[in-house]
Order: sequence, then C-alpha cells, then structure tokens
Amino acid sequence: MQGVVNNSVYQNYLEHARHEFLKHKGLEFADLTRRGIIVVVVRAELDYVLSLRSGDCFDVTVQPIRISALRLGFRQQIIHANSQKTMLKALIITTAVSEKGRPYFPDELNCLLN
Repeated sequence: MQGVVNNSVYQNYLEHARHEFLKHKGLEFADLTRRGIIVVVVRAELDYVLSLRSGDCFDVTVQPIRISALRLGFRQQIIHANSQKTMLKALIITTAVSEKGRPYFPDELNCLLN
C-alpha cells in the first residue's frame, strides 16, 4: 500500500538466505531438525537503511559468527542489485536446543564457521 516492501517481509528474505547458506555448506535445515538439532532464532536486530520496492532485485549476504559457547550469529545485509546500496543490515542470533529444550552448540554447526 505504501509502495515499499513491508518491514516483516525482510525477515523472510533473511531466513531464506540462511537456509540456502546451510545447504551450500552441506547442511539441510529439515535434516538437522529430524536429527534432533533444532536451531532457533533467539534475537533479531534489523536496521532498515533504505526501502525496497515491489519488483526490486536484491542480494542477501550471510556471514556466520560465533557469539558465545551456545550462540551462533549471522550478520546479514540486503543489497539492492542495481545500485549496490545497502537496504538493510541485520544480526540474527541463534542457538540449537535439544529435544528437551536445553541450549547447546552441536558439532555439526562448526562447518558454518569455516
């Protein structure tokens, strides 16, 4: 209605990019879940710099960082494809939880940091 992409849609773009990043590293999000490695977002910091408009082409970057013994972060940006301007900067913080709901950092996620 306002001629720009709604703020909540950006999180879908970020999540899709993280899932594709995992695939690129040889991990399937659904397979991790089936194996009891449940990765959840515990914090999302989004800085909206400029607005995307319907039909804009863009790229989403993903840079994993170790936040703590139990948390993995993803620094992400949405970059307008034509202008190369940064549209959004984000830090998404995740952790894995066991089937009992306890946070832990499974060895399988170490490949994301290489």
